[in-house]
Amino acid sequence: MATDYDAPRKTDEESEDSIEELKTRRNDKNSGKVDEDEVEAAESFELPGADLSHEELTVRVLPRQADEFTCYSCFLVKHRSQIAVTRNGHSYCVDCAD
Repeated sequence: MATDYDAPRKTDEESEDSIEELKTRRNDKNSGKVDEDEVEAAESFELPGADLSHEELTVRVLPRQADEFTCYSCFLVKHRSQIAVTRNGHSYCVDCAD
């Protein structure tokens, strides 16, 4: 919503809204909220240290591409343009070369 900062502001005397009107508007805004079942909401939360032994993780490993390398210091896969130095046959990225 655009606001015209050059327009004159309303003073308290010019305001036509009564306290009762404002209270009913506030109540109307809250009436549109959806009640959520607490049990269903709690099931979606993962607690730290929770037992995840029954969960299964599926990972698809892609082969190394011709234009990629793995930094010997941080072990991140990066583009060949990120090679800063190669020592003893090991490549280091720009971030780890210092």
